[in-house]
Amino acid sequence: MYTILPLVLSEHRVENGVMNGISHNQLYLDSIPLILAVDRGGRPSQWIDWKRASAYYISDHILWTYGEPIVTLRGGTNRDGERSTLAVHPIVAVSGADASRFEDQTIALDNRALFSRDNFTCLYCGERYRRSQLTRDHVFPQGRGGQDVWENVVTACAHCNTRKGCLTPEEAEMPLLALPFAPSHVEGLILSNRRILADQMVFLAAQRPNKRGGAINETPCVDFII
Repeated sequence: MYTILPLVLSEHRVENGVMNGISHNQLYLDSIPLILAVDRGGRPSQWIDWKRASAYYISDHILWTYGEPIVTLRGGTNRDGERSTLAVHPIVAVSGADASRFEDQTIALDNRALFSRDNFTCLYCGERYRRSQLTRDHVFPQGRGGQDVWENVVTACAHCNTRKGCLTPEEAEMPLLALPFAPSHVEGLILSNRRILADQMVFLAAQRPNKRGGAINETPCVDFII
């Protein structure tokens, strides 16, 4: 079994030598990006941390990998003084994983995912705001039977939400800048991770639905790590 000792990060991270103190080492561990787990056919399944990924490597459950290693774990030394190492990649295909069950699923609706879907932009005035300045607006008002579902909610600033009130966009003469949609499983993975590596983003973006009916957010608001 691998013992977690000072880590050497790849070019995705600033390299450092021997860590000084537990706090520095914990900082190192916390800085390791999540790994994208996919099934044999390359369909995205879920985000996993480096501990779970390393367990898959050690138990020989990794079928193939993609991208340059993001972290190298150092284990113990053998009788010849050689230290074991384990390179963890940003995308790993896990034996037994089946992402087909996610194909028709959408993610749970909450404001964090909603604002990310719409790129923190009010879909009425087109201005971008901080999260604390945004609200969830129901296109067809709840007070008139509108549902609280992805296809009926958009991001709105407080001013536009108040101005629209219990009217439809047409009645309020406030046309939508984009049509709301329910994010797919792949889009949900993008929305749920604020620190996505560049090769992970390319891999996920290639599997997003091609058409979104004029959705404003072609690339969800995430922090890319090159």
